[in-house]
Amino acid sequence: MKKKKRVRLTSDGLNSYGFRVLTSGIDLTSYRNNPVLLYMHRRGEVVGIVENIEVSETEISGELVFDEASELSQKLKKQWEFGSLRMVSLGLDVLESSMDASLLLEGQTNATVTRSRLYEVSLVDVGANYDAYVLRHGDSVVNLCNGNDVADAIVPRLLSHNEQKTKDMELKRIALALGLPETSTEDEVMFACENSVKLRGKNAELLAELETLRLSAVESCVDAAISSKLIDESSRGHFVELGKQVGIESLESTFKSMTPRVSLSSQLESGSGGSVWKKLSDVPESELRIMREQDREQYARLYKEEYGVELD
Repeated sequence: MKKKKRVRLTSDGLNSYGFRVLTSGIDLTSYRNNPVLLYMHRRGEVVGIVENIEVSETEISGELVFDEASELSQKLKKQWEFGSLRMVSLGLDVLESSMDASLLLEGQTNATVTRSRLYEVSLVDVGANYDAYVLRHGDSVVNLCNGNDVADAIVPRLLSHNEQKTKDMELKRIALALGLPETSTEDEVMFACENSVKLRGKNAELLAELETLRLSAVESCVDAAISSKLIDESSRGHFVELGKQVGIESLESTFKSMTPRVSLSSQLESGSGGSVWKKLSDVPESELRIMREQDREQYARLYKEEYGVELD
């Protein structure tokens, strides 16, 4: 019996499309149950099966067996054995792809397919390289062995060297601004950004609460000064604004330097050390204004003593 030829179905290496498929991520479960061999990825043109599939760390290989149930199968078998057809192409469902730099090889321009599912193997006439593929993701299908471009929806295009360098520099700048090491990953930077937004919101709430407490303390201090006769009620608004500007400590110091404003008649009645004046000219100028505004009775009495007539 003529020995069957073993063919490499796929490998970890970089292909001419600028991406690669990780052997370790290919799920062969479904295909082992139905190892169909098609021609040029055409549904309905089953020409055989793939037997004795072997998987190593970096590649998958198998043996093509033609069923010879059709003229096409018989023809392809002869061409395969002769060597005029010698290439296969895989039909893969792309489950996951990655642009992680640790998975890139030199010269790689598209992402690495890290998880996929094999659903068919086809014998093909001409492919761009030994590892030809049909990539399927949802409703999108790209037949690369026909020379089509890699679809971004299936295998995302990697950034160019300059684009990647700019992105890396921006990531470092943001990381440093957040207080992170410049070696931080994109996920770490995003996590820090999300926390920063939350902290800014919480900080705004705390600042609003602090401002409310400060205003309450200033108003309480001003009201106490009014009760202690240090200032008039009419001056309340002025001293509240002053306290908001200079702070509660400076406002308290200002009030401590003041003495209570007591009417002259009260001083006389209480005997608390106030002077007793005989006539208006005896009253100091600084006290005269206060007396005129706050103690009209005393002012009128001294006015009569001074000028001999009643105050109008």
